[in-house]
Amino acid sequence: MENENLLKNSMDDIVFDGRNKSYGAFQLRRLYDKHMSRAMISGMLFFLLAVSSPKIIQMIKGFIPDAENDLIMKEVTLAEPPPIDPLKPPPPPPPEVKPPPIKDQIKFVPPVVKKDEEVIEEEPPPPTVEEIKDKEIATETKEGEEGGVDASLTEPDNPPAPPVLEEPKEEEPFAYVEQMPTFPDGQEAMYKYIYEKIKYPAIARENGIAGQVIVQFVVSKEGDIQKAKVVRGIGGGCNEEALRVVNGMPRWKPGKHNGRAVPVTFTLPIKFVLQ
Repeated sequence: MENENLLKNSMDDIVFDGRNKSYGAFQLRRLYDKHMSRAMISGMLFFLLAVSSPKIIQMIKGFIPDAENDLIMKEVTLAEPPPIDPLKPPPPPPPEVKPPPIKDQIKFVPPVVKKDEEVIEEEPPPPTVEEIKDKEIATETKEGEEGGVDASLTEPDNPPAPPVLEEPKEEEPFAYVEQMPTFPDGQEAMYKYIYEKIKYPAIARENGIAGQVIVQFVVSKEGDIQKAKVVRGIGGGCNEEALRVVNGMPRWKPGKHNGRAVPVTFTLPIKFVLQ
């Protein structure tokens, strides 16, 4: 390339002097500055739009009316009701709807087999087929009107159900209350009663069985002994004898909780000592 043309040519012309310029690289290098300029301008515009977007959104919201606030501030005025005329008579009641006439009814109860001595009076014979024709079967005989309907059709579709009576639930016994149940005349009288009533079983005496039988029972709110059972026994008939004595005790003074008599579970140890 001549020296006088160096100043007129661009860097791309100098680099690709004597080379194949139609390959593609030459065109890319020529368009590089244009593409960079467009990218820089697009990047700057996007950055400015991102920075100013909150302000733009706030400005747009200012032009849109707030429908919710308008509904809250809206005032509705209702018209006053018309005055009541005291001299105007009330509207007539609706016409009474009489039930349709009922057809004839004839008593027909299925026969029941009974013993001769159980029959108080002789029952009339059941009606014949001709007698029950065009009549309603019922538990008693009634006269109706010609062209009447069955009495069952005049009854309500859903009759009221009979009331359900719930069985009273048994109150759960307490393990400990403010005022525990006591034997009449105190604890010493209870041990005296046990000593006088208890009988040492012969089988336990012959086999040298001795020890302590623990009986658990419930003192009801009336003071009765209920649900007595042996929690720990020694056998030889001692368990049964302890239950017999406990079940035969007189009525206790019931336990109280918050000033109210309640059932209480009570545990009583009974000793069997060989002498």
